[in-house]
Amino acid sequence: MKKHNFYAGPSILPEITLEKTAEAIHDFAGTGISLMSISHRSKEFVAVMDEAQQLFKDLLNIPEGYSVLFLGGGASTQFAMIPYNLLSTKAAYLNTGAWSTKAIKEAKLFGKVDVVASSEDKNFSYIPKGYSIPEDADYFHITTNNTIYGSEIKYDMDSPVPLIADMSSDILSRPVDVSKYALIYGGAQKNLAPAGVAFVIIRDDILGKVDRAIPTMLNYQTHISKGSMFNTPPVFAVFALLQTLRWLKDLGGVDAMHRINEKKAALLYDEIERNSFFKGTVNAEDRSIMNVCFVMKSGMEAKEKAFLDFATEKGMVGIKGHRSVGGFRASLYNALPMESVEALVACMRQFESANK
Repeated sequence: MKKHNFYAGPSILPEITLEKTAEAIHDFAGTGISLMSISHRSKEFVAVMDEAQQLFKDLLNIPEGYSVLFLGGGASTQFAMIPYNLLSTKAAYLNTGAWSTKAIKEAKLFGKVDVVASSEDKNFSYIPKGYSIPEDADYFHITTNNTIYGSEIKYDMDSPVPLIADMSSDILSRPVDVSKYALIYGGAQKNLAPAGVAFVIIRDDILGKVDRAIPTMLNYQTHISKGSMFNTPPVFAVFALLQTLRWLKDLGGVDAMHRINEKKAALLYDEIERNSFFKGTVNAEDRSIMNVCFVMKSGMEAKEKAFLDFATEKGMVGIKGHRSVGGFRASLYNALPMESVEALVACMRQFESANK
């Protein structure tokens, strides 16, 4: 039976990424040496790093004056690196879910944090509107896509202070005007690569403005000056990331991917609205196109396990909601084919028919 992978992360990767990476494990770039054993200083791997950084810039139309970094430690390390490098007096944060909550906690270790708005009052089921960004803040931080609750900021906002965005789960899923951001970061294990590498897109001129001493490994300037090669980078994950970037370029780039993603999300959201058993958990205007969260309608809660078992029998993998919220979650990342969304929709219809 074909399996349909809806895991929220680590998650589905393009088949070509799996194939090329598997080949490289046995023989990397014709060297006769495994990717798992190659020196990161070898000319073959340096070429991988250089191409990955350039492709990232090309696919997102990143302007001059920005650096692209591939670092260890995941997005969670960035929660601390950002205030360490940028927070002098006060930082502003928008709280839209679990990950922004964790980012706020880390920032408070380094200075004052102004939470300008939060959707916690309604279980993070919407994106706050109508708030003001303090003009005396060192930066304003947002999380564009919320994997646990299924909301997404799908536009590039104007900010009077440097705008920083955690795009762990929607990077390269839609066009982004990078020039509106001072820093974009995220873990790669959603849309890019296996777990183990984080990406950082940083405008170089925002650095060097804090008085504190910054440990070498936590200083962005360290990694910019050495092209992400100050220490041994996550070689395996960076190689896989490059294969995904090549795949995306061949597909037609971010614009083409966005059109596909919108169709996948629309198909599933339409079925949730139509089906007599399910309902969405996020305001329609704020629904994520990456992580679709839904629950049983009122009075149908007893059917939750039955549907999960039914879906599992039909080959649906990873659709159980996050342990903190329950229900269901279908992650529609770039590499998930339309065929899998169609299969999930068919499964939901079959369950409805069998349980009327």
